Amino acid sequence: MNDVQTRPLLSVDLEHWCDEHNVPGYRAGQIRRWVYERRANSFAEMNDLPQALRTQLEAEFTLFTSTIVRHQVSTDRTEKLLLKLEDGETVECVLMRETGRRTVCISTQVGCGMGCIFCASGLMGVKRNLTTAEILEQVLRLDRVMKDNERIANIVVMGMGEPLANLQALMPALRTLTMLVTEPGGGMGLSPRRITVSTVGLPDRMRELADSDFGCNLAVSLHAPNDELRSRIVPVNKGTGIAAILGAADDYFQKTGRRVSYEYVLLAGINDEPEHARELAKLLRGHQAHVNVIPMNAVSPLDLSGSSQERTNSFVHELQACGINVTVRKRKGADIDAACGQLRLSESEHVMLDAAPT
Repeated sequence: MNDVQTRPLLSVDLEHWCDEHNVPGYRAGQIRRWVYERRANSFAEMNDLPQALRTQLEAEFTLFTSTIVRHQVSTDRTEKLLLKLEDGETVECVLMRETGRRTVCISTQVGCGMGCIFCASGLMGVKRNLTTAEILEQVLRLDRVMKDNERIANIVVMGMGEPLANLQALMPALRTLTMLVTEPGGGMGLSPRRITVSTVGLPDRMRELADSDFGCNLAVSLHAPNDELRSRIVPVNKGTGIAAILGAADDYFQKTGRRVSYEYVLLAGINDEPEHARELAKLLRGHQAHVNVIPMNAVSPLDLSGSSQERTNSFVHELQACGINVTVRKRKGADIDAACGQLRLSESEHVMLDAAPT
């Protein structure tokens, strides 16, 4: 890592910096191309820049402020990184491979404050929001573990943290990723339709996202068909309620034209009965909705288990019989601490064990 006085390159307005330092403006686009397209890992690799400029960049900026402390590769070729940030905190990000498509999943906070009972991310609470540069860096780190002929096709903001609780840092990162590298502040040129933001359901922030005119996909972590059960699974629901969330989701669809998907993690004996499916179908009837049923990934400290394949099939059948669009998310990376936040939790446990007196 560079000298502590350096700044993260990803947080800098390169056009403004070039203007201040009498560097031709087109150099900003060249630098961005190395960062977002050509997968440079150092300023020294940027060989179409003058040596003096590379030296100046090296002196003032850090290309990557995080370090990879764990890198796991699944048998299904899913890859998961645990990144240590400058302040010592850690976050996770994931690369998922499917035929003809590469999707990355990124985090927005260190930990999570939503308290969902099945999620490892919230077991130690929320520590802080990530910066825009820290959000972007996860994408770039994952981009660099791919092969030369692979490219990111989709981004899902479904990692650690509640994305809508950190909109002020998330939105600049997403706008960078959707702009062309040749545009001021641009990056990968992805379509907003290739980006999905997941939320536990914060109505005011959902409307704020809609009003941004960004037009990405929105996923709501629902997990229950009624407020009593949802408040047990997702404690923050006590201060919100499903009706308010559905209302904000409908507003999002009206404003953006993007159908909202509802995520539903199946928990054995808790929310996976046929009557839960029928109640969910009744709840969503009349809404532009798609249900994404998610098999639960095991989290060792939690006394919960996912539904059986038979119960999952029955739940899906009940929804389809009621006319609800539904898919079952494929389980990815099941052999590499797949659950969100589990790798960070595992690393923290190792640290505490190492630090314990003998």
